[in-house]
Amino acid sequence: MKNGKLKRGRPRSNCPLTPAERMRAYRARKRAAGLKSSRRCVPAAPTRNAIFSDHALKDARSLALHCLTARRIAGNPALLRKARANLVRWRKRYSDDAPNYFKEWERKLARPLPEILAFMTEFSEEGVRMRQSSPFAGILSAADRKKIYDAFRP
Repeated sequence: MKNGKLKRGRPRSNCPLTPAERMRAYRARKRAAGLKSSRRCVPAAPTRNAIFSDHALKDARSLALHCLTARRIAGNPALLRKARANLVRWRKRYSDDAPNYFKEWERKLARPLPEILAFMTEFSEEGVRMRQSSPFAGILSAADRKKIYDAFRP
């Protein structure tokens, strides 16, 4: 070690391979293993889902549903009572074994309205996770939900 610095990576050998030689050795190992060589990945048939995975599509649809729900609640804050009532009803069903997300949603719904609306439409890991167990059922009409589901159909 010179100057107290640690060297990163693999220690140098006396006779290092060039990048081309390393690639040739890599391809030879693949051929020996019976794998087919490929230069690039091209989907067999381009589809609308080539961009999004199935899970990402559902997360985007859920976000769209919650954005519309947030818009409705912003116009009529009394609709929050329906979400709170859903949580109370669900809690009765589980009694003592209620999942943790009930408590999380109760804490979120106790906040001021602008914070609730911001969280509902937040594009974060926590927002995505919490939207999977949303208490906002019954706020949107069937026609509104159908319109969003049709827009996100694979």
